[in-house]
Amino acid sequence: MPPIIDAAGDLLARYRVLFCDIWGVVHNGRTAYSEGCAALAEFRASGGTVILISNAPRIPPAVAGILAEKNVPEASWDAIVSSGGIAVEHAGMQGYRAVHHIGPHRDLDIFDGSGLDRVALHEAEAILATGLVDDHNETGEDYREPLAEPARRGLPLICANPDLVVDVGGTLLPCAGAIAVVYEDLGGPVYWAGKPHATAYTSALAAAERLRGGPVPKSEILAIGDAVRTDITGARAFGIDALFIAQGIHRDDILEGAEIDPAALDALFAAPTPQAIAAMTTLRW
Repeated sequence: MPPIIDAAGDLLARYRVLFCDIWGVVHNGRTAYSEGCAALAEFRASGGTVILISNAPRIPPAVAGILAEKNVPEASWDAIVSSGGIAVEHAGMQGYRAVHHIGPHRDLDIFDGSGLDRVALHEAEAILATGLVDDHNETGEDYREPLAEPARRGLPLICANPDLVVDVGGTLLPCAGAIAVVYEDLGGPVYWAGKPHATAYTSALAAAERLRGGPVPKSEILAIGDAVRTDITGARAFGIDALFIAQGIHRDDILEGAEIDPAALDALFAAPTPQAIAAMTTLRW
């Protein structure tokens, strides 16, 4: 079981770069976590670099706008790596032009400046999944029947949000990852553009090295996140340490009031689950 800590200042001081999740650590889908933002700002003030890594199906400028709307201070981060940005970059590298979009209208800004055209499914060179069309009433299984035929013919699906669920102000809603899991089960090829896959971490490392002007050893990087499947597993697979935040998607399983239940935490990190180096309820300095 990861040791439970109340303050992260001493731990963070051991690193030069943070790869920090957004939803569940920096904000809860509606408003910023003030202590978490303050801790990131303190880390930066001490000479560290903060790369926010988000599985949001938006390009980084759009994510920055959302952070501002949720009162996340710019002083708490240096750069943003988003799964939406990685997805669009991948589509361009593959030479795709015509894509079929699956997702709500609020995600349409992913197409801004992308060079991609939205087309009907039978005209598409690939599917770009940013989310469920109606994430309050649908699940990934609702897409099994309409996607069976394109999966059979091997149409690529780019998953622009590998999360299965997301915490929106206390409500857990399904994400594009839930569609991608179904598509893989149907035999269709999926490109996962974000955590826990290496795409997110290689992009974040490149951003950190640009900002710091040179190589950054993995021993000097700490990942912070609330999801074992994406944040902790992805970080450990990439070879970096990870700090687990309990207030996010696992909160109903491991929190008793405002405290972590040690037995529940032990069960969550039972082998063969990759281990975090510490756990805390909310990020604070």
